[in-house]
Amino acid sequence: MKILAVETSTMLGGIAVMDDSAGLITEVRLNVKATHSERLMTAIDHALKQSGLTLQDIDVFGVATGPGSFTGLRIGLSTVKGFSYATGKPVVAIPTLEAFAWNFPFSRHPVCVMLDARKKEVYAAVFEWKDRGFERIIDERSVRPAELLDSLKETVIFSGEGSLLYKQIIVDKAGENALFAPPQCMLPSPANVAYLGIRKALNKEFSDPVSLVPSYIRRSEAEIKLKA
Repeated sequence: MKILAVETSTMLGGIAVMDDSAGLITEVRLNVKATHSERLMTAIDHALKQSGLTLQDIDVFGVATGPGSFTGLRIGLSTVKGFSYATGKPVVAIPTLEAFAWNFPFSRHPVCVMLDARKKEVYAAVFEWKDRGFERIIDERSVRPAELLDSLKETVIFSGEGSLLYKQIIVDKAGENALFAPPQCMLPSPANVAYLGIRKALNKEFSDPVSLVPSYIRRSEAEIKLKA
């Protein structure tokens, strides 16, 4: 089974192609100051060409569903929906922060993933490794870093752009209990989305592309102003 996975939750856009028997075939990451709409299709085309594959060779499409950048999530989801409609292949939806936590499989410490949510908040969740996967200790939420840290009393691995942005607050609150991931693990991985996507696909946990929407956690500025 071959999957093409799209991760557009942050400024680091990425695509991965994976096979359940052959493993990771290709992964493309783009950390540039341009919108996903300008670079995503080009990156997908590049990934497929490097893999020697076409869209018709792909069995399932995976997408990170958030939380994260509202615009990025919409672009990633719209792209995967378009591929599904065009090819008739199914879609699997992967929560962004859960996929991020898979940068640290088998970790003996809980993993706290933080993405910048602006307004002095982070999108965050805390995961703990159990048996063959991660379980949520704290569900995804939009929260001020200090408030989240009040509920963490043990050694925790911090990762994600939010943990860098609010590093001093984390250090002041958690002290020696705060372990910061190395640079290469501070970024979301399209390959993780692909891996979790294959697991879901093999279990036939598909999502309806018509009703599938991003997990924003909170309302956009446009929605807030519209309701005002």
